[in-house]
Amino acid sequence: QYTPYQAELAQGRLESLLNYQTMVCDLTGLPVANASLLDEATAGAEAMLLCYRYNKRRKFYIDHKCHPQTIGVIETRASALGIEVERVDWQQMDLSNRDISGILIQYPDTEGNVVDYGELIANAHANGTLVVCATDLLALTVLRPPGDFEADMAVGSSQRFGIPMGYGGPHAGFFSCKHQFMRLMPGRMIGVTRDASGNDAYRLALQTREQHIRRDKATSNICTAQALLANMSAMFAVYHGPDGL
Repeated sequence: QYTPYQAELAQGRLESLLNYQTMVCDLTGLPVANASLLDEATAGAEAMLLCYRYNKRRKFYIDHKCHPQTIGVIETRASALGIEVERVDWQQMDLSNRDISGILIQYPDTEGNVVDYGELIANAHANGTLVVCATDLLALTVLRPPGDFEADMAVGSSQRFGIPMGYGGPHAGFFSCKHQFMRLMPGRMIGVTRDASGNDAYRLALQTREQHIRRDKATSNICTAQALLANMSAMFAVYHGPDGL
């Protein structure tokens, strides 16, 4: 199912999804992650919407070396919501007007370049702009994680963790962020609680059922999870362990 409402029947699945969230947090260096989204491109679009919900600015910059499918989905989603998206070289992003809600950078970029975005991120934060870093989990086993250079959100695909290419999908998208954006983050989050006997138990956390069934009350209307693919990626990581990855 999309949503394991009967938590008492779904403990194994929820524990595995918690593994997935923990893995994404470890690799991206950000404290909170959800239990997957549809794919990397939709995760990028959700990040753009989070930026807009957070600071209500209607302009968004995308570095022109982001993956083309991500740029396409973001531009389509933005056009329906009246958000103005501009493709710009990251070195020429002008944030001084304080009217840019967020920027999307790709790390490594779509041509495989690894760049230091530290100065850009400091400039963005000085002007109240959020920074979304689209990245690759396997690359992050050796690269400095986005959380370390103060990116606000990290998005991407977990395909490289044991998921077949499958002619382009399905592949679980991941989404992690800083604590202050937790309530604005789309998708499902698995949390740990105590049951009536005082034992640890897993459940969906921080969101109401309306999130999934009442579209007008939802944070997002396309927060589709890829629970099976996320579980496969989590088990791939468990199997190899940090050193193996």
